[in-house]
Amino acid sequence: MSERTKLRVAIVGAGIASLTAAIALKDRLRAKRHYKTNEIVSADRHNGHVEDRHLTSRYYRAHLQRALLEHVDSAQLHLGRSFLSVNFDDSIQRLIIHFRNGSSAQADLLLGSDGIHSHIRRQFVLSSGTKWTGWVTFHSVFPFSHVSHILDLPDEAAHFWGPDRTLFMSRLGENLFTFVGSYQSDPDVPGAPYKDSEWDSDGDVNVQKEYYKDWSHMIRAVVDVIPEWNRLVGVGNGRVTLASDAAHAHGGAFAAGGSLAIDDAWAFAESILHVFPRDATGLPSGRDIDRALRLYERTRKPHTDRVLSTVHAGNRAKIANIGKPETDAELRARMPSRSDPAWIHEHDLQTTLKKALQGGLGWTQIEQCDN
Repeated sequence: MSERTKLRVAIVGAGIASLTAAIALKDRLRAKRHYKTNEIVSADRHNGHVEDRHLTSRYYRAHLQRALLEHVDSAQLHLGRSFLSVNFDDSIQRLIIHFRNGSSAQADLLLGSDGIHSHIRRQFVLSSGTKWTGWVTFHSVFPFSHVSHILDLPDEAAHFWGPDRTLFMSRLGENLFTFVGSYQSDPDVPGAPYKDSEWDSDGDVNVQKEYYKDWSHMIRAVVDVIPEWNRLVGVGNGRVTLASDAAHAHGGAFAAGGSLAIDDAWAFAESILHVFPRDATGLPSGRDIDRALRLYERTRKPHTDRVLSTVHAGNRAKIANIGKPETDAELRARMPSRSDPAWIHEHDLQTTLKKALQGGLGWTQIEQCDN
């Protein structure tokens, strides 16, 4: 394929969605446990037959990014550039992407997957931004050897529920272990703890020891050996579209952020390849590119809209319950009565794409996908 017939796709971002999109365009069970007794009160299960390779699994994002990088040509990576603006040049029928270091690049298409504070989204949706939901998470990843001696440590990924906070723990690859403690504050209360915190800032281990001092002996033993914490605070043009947190920042959705990013990337690539197959002998027209991006939106937006509405409804319910006492019986009743997450963990993207191609899914303007 000559240079004149190569479709140039610029991807701004270096996360899971960005790397997955670059590759695509290139040629288990989780238990809900009681916070004091450690007993399993409820468990997520697959509703239908799911192939082994599609079962839910935990991973460390740095490991996944490293694995993805092995399949991306290093010559295609341009690090150290921060997006400034993009405009369409009618004279050459291409996008001109400008970066803060004074450099620029040309492309036929731009995929913005530059995170929750996406500069690309803000150029096209001036009113877009982030808002603190009140949900605060303390996250730590450390060698499994720190906790290997602790009795009754769950073998599977476990989510512990208490009356006003939760925690999650799981083994990761390469002999790592993760511990995630979370609680809900009222975002509208002046002076709420961590209201002005920044994402990924350092946390205080002693705060977590206080938060979980009344929980089970096993949980307290894990908290005691955690070395450090990071604090995570939940917060168009016809040729430009968005993916992952840049398109649908949610601040936490059933631990599915990574799979949502991968699904976005795959759907974007398949939509492009639908109008510009690998054996194409000429570039797609502007109409073809617009058709591809609308196909991408029809494929992903109904699902990501449901993700956002579900997360936002959950946040509102948590805020409404702040300060309300809950008995142990009420907690036990709440755990198994939660909504079934199969719709997100077993989402069939390939079937959804086929329906979008057949016109079975509606669509709205891409500019509405910002939050």
